[in-house]
Amino acid sequence: MTFRIKKRGNTYRIEGRYGERAKRDSGERERLRLSLGTSTGDAAQKLLGRIDRALADGPDSPLWKELRGVLPPETFSRLARIVGHAPEKQIATPRPTWEGLAAKFSAWMSQQVIFGKLRSSTKVRYTQTVKSFGEFLKTRDVSELDQISRALVEDFKAWRMKAVLEKKFSRGGRSIALDAAILHKVFAYAVSDCELIDRNPVKLDGRPGDDPERGAQPFKAAELAKLRDAAGPDLLTFLLLRWTGMRGSDVVGLRWGEIDWDSREINRLTLKRRKRVIVPIHQELLFALEVEHERRKPQPEDRILLNPQTGTPLTRPRLYERMLALGRRAGVLGPNPHRFRDTYAVDLLARGASPYDVAKLLGDTVDTIEKHYAPFVKELRERARRIMETGEGLEITGTQRAQERADPKMVQ
Repeated sequence: MTFRIKKRGNTYRIEGRYGERAKRDSGERERLRLSLGTSTGDAAQKLLGRIDRALADGPDSPLWKELRGVLPPETFSRLARIVGHAPEKQIATPRPTWEGLAAKFSAWMSQQVIFGKLRSSTKVRYTQTVKSFGEFLKTRDVSELDQISRALVEDFKAWRMKAVLEKKFSRGGRSIALDAAILHKVFAYAVSDCELIDRNPVKLDGRPGDDPERGAQPFKAAELAKLRDAAGPDLLTFLLLRWTGMRGSDVVGLRWGEIDWDSREINRLTLKRRKRVIVPIHQELLFALEVEHERRKPQPEDRILLNPQTGTPLTRPRLYERMLALGRRAGVLGPNPHRFRDTYAVDLLARGASPYDVAKLLGDTVDTIEKHYAPFVKELRERARRIMETGEGLEITGTQRAQERADPKMVQ
């Protein structure tokens, strides 16, 4: 068995693997993944030394008694089974269940919220997926973690899709992809932090943006014109989405006090990544904001967007519903709020902005801009075509060299 010590944040972790995948799959040898956290490097070295000596001395080593009080029960049982330290019945532990994992994961999320590493809204969304998966397992009469396989997870996706599509306003595959990503994180926690299972039963197909059918979908110019003409009472909402590129959660939370009228900019801390973005206000949007401000005479803490039907602050689900209704009026398919963000990013790149500039305006990463938005910029492809059609490239140089080899006199 091989071990190594790695520093992760403020802790030192002992990581080790035992057994080969091929032998594990054939049942000849157990494969163990070990991950233990300590506060200092010296403590990690001492614990690693005890484990090494216990494995080397065999089942009769007195160190096993000490390790039993230090290591997690499941980890100790697996190490003891490697050398045959004791009968299984003496070191047996309860088989891990989904209910136990869900409780541990919920407690971990509460800690992360207290430390400021996780938002409360994210915890709510994770809890919904965990609860849904627990309800699904009850329909399959499954409770133990080792009974959960990839095939069962795929059945859960189909089960969830059926339930999601029954809703009047559903996001379809986007919601299922998020459920899969959340379950992957839950089981990753079970593997690395709790050591309840050896491998993650959830296989991700990739980020939603990796699939062109679920990735960036910028509007075409004709679609934007149709949406603008049919906006009606949603004109201010349309202009905010069109000319700021903000996520739906940031648009509905935007307040009048976050507008700098002198510099004509919006200064906001994004909800998702907690990044400060300063977005210049387009002239068309500025005029609409001035008219609305003059009409309402709002306070700085008042929300900008209101529901035209009730006059109450617009919520994210209601924003999604109103954009769907706008799409039906304009004859544009699927105008969800995030498509305006895609359009804004692609539009900036097409006008000559660098990926770094776009990332700063959107509060995102340069890698995301280059991966998901740059391929849609036609000007970049045309520029590459013009470059490839001029000058001397590899093919011309190769042809000249072939001619020189055939006729040495051509060499000057």
